[in-house]
Amino acid sequence: MPVNLQATGTVTPLTSVDVRSQVTSTIVQVHFKEGQFVKTGQLLFTLDARADEANVAKARAQFAKDNASLSDARRQLERSKQLLAQNFVSQGAVDTAQALVDGWSATMAADQAAIVASNVALSYDRITAPNAGRAGAVNVYAGSAVQANQTALVTITQLDPIGVAFSVPQRDLSSALAALKNGGAVVNATLADRGGSFQGRLQFMDNQVDANSGTLKAKAVFANPERKLWPGAFVQVSQTVDTLRQVVVVPQAAIIETLRGSIVYVVVDGRAVLRPIQVIHAEGADAAVTGVQPGEQVVLDGKQNVRPDATVTVRVPDAKSAAPVAANPGKP
Repeated sequence: MPVNLQATGTVTPLTSVDVRSQVTSTIVQVHFKEGQFVKTGQLLFTLDARADEANVAKARAQFAKDNASLSDARRQLERSKQLLAQNFVSQGAVDTAQALVDGWSATMAADQAAIVASNVALSYDRITAPNAGRAGAVNVYAGSAVQANQTALVTITQLDPIGVAFSVPQRDLSSALAALKNGGAVVNATLADRGGSFQGRLQFMDNQVDANSGTLKAKAVFANPERKLWPGAFVQVSQTVDTLRQVVVVPQAAIIETLRGSIVYVVVDGRAVLRPIQVIHAEGADAAVTGVQPGEQVVLDGKQNVRPDATVTVRVPDAKSAAPVAANPGKP
């Protein structure tokens, strides 16, 4: 008997990013339309880059200037070495020239770092898509001023693949965790109003049980190439978390709840025998139980009139009716 988990889930995107500017500037051009599907790295916005371009040019000019000074210092060092060989200057003069070369070399390294920093600042003037997905409403236009890390320009939401979030009861925790292994168990999601059914896999289980609801958060991932699963939509989730093998299954309608527990009436030699049972799992119209042997007949219809050791006659449904097998109590 399969143990199916039924729940109501919510479609949630795996990633949804608010795109913001990292610098304070002005929008020059918007390169996409609202609702458009964009690719990772696709250009979305261009900002006013004149100040950053000037800073890059300034850094490169400083690099060229310091490079010329470094070349002159190296020539002075070579002359000092030649003069030292002819005993015209002391070793201290050579050391001074060497220190000047080392100083300009360090300045050149700083200039190179300044060029890299200027290029990084310049790159902020081209805002690209951080992930593939569908663009939402555009909140700015050409000429709009934006504040660094404050103004949300657009939201990019990933739709394929997409996730479905739902809750797992605590009683099914061990089965759900076992289903998470080996790539995750198969999860089915059905949209209301004949929106279609989809098949995904369990991917995530939260690390703690909610004390208020007694449930555990879970998420399954679904391929969504046709974009039928939309963020925020409600779906009916079903998942087979376990399979009970070698169990006896009886109709739930045959089970009677008493103060001492669950019982059924079993027909033995034409008499009703009270049989205490334990329900292992119940789903739909069936229940897996212990206390009943395979092949035994249980009273289904008319059980409310049956008493222990009562003589019963089994009524077999005819071909025209779909009535279940019933036991009519006779005289004890």
